[in-house]
Amino acid sequence: MRVVLDTNVVVSGLFFSGPPSVILEEVFSGRVAIVLTAGIIDEYMRVVAELAKRYPRVDAEALLDEIIRRGEVRPSVTLLHSICVDPSDDKFFECAVAGKAKLIVSGDRHLLDASGTFGVEVLTPRAFVENYLQG
Repeated sequence: MRVVLDTNVVVSGLFFSGPPSVILEEVFSGRVAIVLTAGIIDEYMRVVAELAKRYPRVDAEALLDEIIRRGEVRPSVTLLHSICVDPSDDKFFECAVAGKAKLIVSGDRHLLDASGTFGVEVLTPRAFVENYLQG
């Protein structure tokens, strides 16, 4: 299963427990494949570096390196027009289109509101775990 993970999912999974950490465990096991673009990797790295200062006991940068190593990095496509209220969120749809992923996992309301665009479903981490990973 190929998915795009919003930054909030990756960061929550690295630093805290709950559905995002379950998703990252599945990424590390190879059961879930993630699609990435350079822009998404840059955002992951920037946010993780900021939080790593506040949570130094978590070796988040090494874990992030492993996520990136396991990910399928695709060149981004450019959408003809913005689809999210926050245009900075469009990069996740651009990634999904470029990588032919039919699912974005995010807790971001702007992304959730755009679910279905380009045939890409957006699910919260909890809904993704319940619908795709349990059972």
